[in-house]
Amino acid sequence: MAGDNFGARSILAVGDRRFEIFRLDVFATAARLPYSIKVLLENLLRHEDNQAVSSEDVASLAAWVPHSDGQREMTFFPERVLMQDFTGVPAVVDLAAMRDAIVRL
Repeated sequence: MAGDNFGARSILAVGDRRFEIFRLDVFATAARLPYSIKVLLENLLRHEDNQAVSSEDVASLAAWVPHSDGQREMTFFPERVLMQDFTGVPAVVDLAAMRDAIVRL
């Protein structure tokens, strides 16, 4: 899926298991980015396909500057959502209702 135009794809070996990761240290700016921006940047790297997520999208987020006037929409593909237990059921019902509405459209 990912284009890996930045050479960020790597393998992390833990014991006898291997995991595909996308390294942020390919960007000189990565160390100064807030954690939340790093999460978004890793998500863009993982889904870079030059259609939904372009290399320009990734580079733009890697160059993020606080209080910048520039605005740019970006794609985000959440892998999982964590909620408190008591809020989970209504949220799942809402998601199912939205899914059904999209199917009808």
